[in-house]
Amino acid sequence: TKLRQMIRDREVSASELLVAHVSQIEALNTELNAIVTLDVERATATAKVADDKTASGATVGLLHGLPMAHKDLADTAGIRTTYGSPLFADHVPTSNSLHIDRLQNAGAITIGKTNTPEFGAGSQTFNTVFGATHNPWDQSKTCGGSSGGAAVALAAGMIPLADGSDMGGSLRNPASFCGIVGLRPTPGRVPTWPSGGVWSPWGVEGPMGRCVADVALGLAAMSGPDPRVPLSRSEPGAMFNNLNLSQDTLTGLRIGWDLDLGGLPIDPQVRLVLEPVRAALESIGATTTEKSINLVGADEVFQVMRAAAFDSKLGPLVDKYPDQFKDTIHWNIDESRRRPLSDMAKAITGQAQIHASAVEFFSSHDVLACVVSQVPPFDVATDWVREIDGHQMDSYIDWMRSCSDITTTGCPAISIPAGITRNGLPVGLQLVAAHGNDARLLEIAATVEAALR
Repeated sequence: TKLRQMIRDREVSASELLVAHVSQIEALNTELNAIVTLDVERATATAKVADDKTASGATVGLLHGLPMAHKDLADTAGIRTTYGSPLFADHVPTSNSLHIDRLQNAGAITIGKTNTPEFGAGSQTFNTVFGATHNPWDQSKTCGGSSGGAAVALAAGMIPLADGSDMGGSLRNPASFCGIVGLRPTPGRVPTWPSGGVWSPWGVEGPMGRCVADVALGLAAMSGPDPRVPLSRSEPGAMFNNLNLSQDTLTGLRIGWDLDLGGLPIDPQVRLVLEPVRAALESIGATTTEKSINLVGADEVFQVMRAAAFDSKLGPLVDKYPDQFKDTIHWNIDESRRRPLSDMAKAITGQAQIHASAVEFFSSHDVLACVVSQVPPFDVATDWVREIDGHQMDSYIDWMRSCSDITTTGCPAISIPAGITRNGLPVGLQLVAAHGNDARLLEIAATVEAALR
């Protein structure tokens, strides 16, 4: 937001801003491996056009002159998009994903792509095409995922704003691990197109930034209705450009405090950082109660729906090229195909019950506060967490339940920095608001952010 104003005030040009960020990429990216495709020539030409537009006094977009690198799951016309898969290592799309069009139309300058696990499967960013992305706070640790490259690029100052996607925590978990902000919007807030699942509320696109105000700016550019996506929200994106993000009190705010979401195991290091946060929120006026959404059965609902989504999207490709996919993708598709149809029926009913519980909870609370990631950043050579505080994890997504259980509610959720472990690693706090209440969530998050900074 500050850089945006500097460009508008002509204190810095888009070209100068691009050079500064490319310099940061050149200095740090070899070790961190956050940006996997870089197109400086194209970005330089786009920045020159942006500067000419500024000089002419023409009306400019919300993101005019700001450099961005996009998650490598999103199609970018004329720029390599691999989805983290060796099958698409040299794939260059001819058109953009819808949200990329919106970001570019708002004036963002595309400089490249950020790393992601293969087809976004897993909350640890590595693949056989580009390798692993390292956490800038400690390069021996993971950055999380699947929007891990985006989170690292932001944390290391390589870009000022990023996009990502989230099914089971992929905008929230890497934000927590890298000390930035990641928002999973209400499904349909940022329409996904092209898409084979236009009625699906599970996978969403959203913004990431170094502060809540930057995330609100990104959401303003990305959101808004689209007739091709029946779940898209009718409210215009501009509403997020006029939020009150400078409140200094939470007086009257009703927070449900359920750190472990009904008993999920949490690493003691994470708990030690987050437990004092409750008193900090109360000190600026909030009322907290030990209330929560009833998430009984959420894990099973998510497992069934995720498996079906992977099978629908990737099943035919996996059948054709079975040796080109990692084991965890095979596991998701096998889960879909081994389960009886009655499991889907139960999951649909279970999701409806969870939604009803969320509606009831938010009738008496403004937000739910809970953990983002149940563990701190772990060794980058570990593919997924097998144990948390003595509890065994049965699959590669079980350790992310603090995010995936929230996904089943259909509610917007944000990760904001909450503190640092004794080992110097970031820990985030997750705030959840009622379905469709993204604007209020951002306003509350900005106040909490200021209190915890």
